[in-house]
Amino acid sequence: MSKAFVKESDDEADLPDEPPAVPLGFKNYMTPRGHRHMQDEVRQLLRVERPKVVETVAWAAGNGDRSENGDYIYGKRRLREIDRRIRFLTKRLESAEVVDPKQQKRRDQVFFGATVTYAAEDGTETTITIVGIDEADFARGQVSWVSPIARALLKAQEGDTVELRAPAGVEQIEVLEIRYDGDGETY
Repeated sequence: MSKAFVKESDDEADLPDEPPAVPLGFKNYMTPRGHRHMQDEVRQLLRVERPKVVETVAWAAGNGDRSENGDYIYGKRRLREIDRRIRFLTKRLESAEVVDPKQQKRRDQVFFGATVTYAAEDGTETTITIVGIDEADFARGQVSWVSPIARALLKAQEGDTVELRAPAGVEQIEVLEIRYDGDGETY
């Protein structure tokens, strides 16, 4: 099959890197655990995944006709994805400012790294940990420091009632507990 009928080519331009999620003018705050996780991912990509894909692409290229060689085409595409992810992670790590919650001096207020238990107007209690943008995982109770809930809670103290402005409307929430677990299992 001619390359005219295939949307891929050997010299296909790389797609642009993922858009930055850090708001302009703000630092890329990260917990020590999140920073280590990103470093581990870069190491895994560079030392394990990329060499395997390069080996497969080299083997596939030696088999002749590259235009119909699935291993070669998929391998080149996967190599571009890996390289794009490595570039993205490297940029994020270079711009990261690691903030260790264990070093927080004002433990009576909500800041980055705090684990906060709050009660909604209907009485339901929720516990969240305020983490970096790249670490957020609501299913695990980790919210980004730029999320509406984190912004509403910032600088609040136990017993305070704050106003949460969310797409669903405005809600009053009460801060029940603030703690700084550091590298504990909560995040």
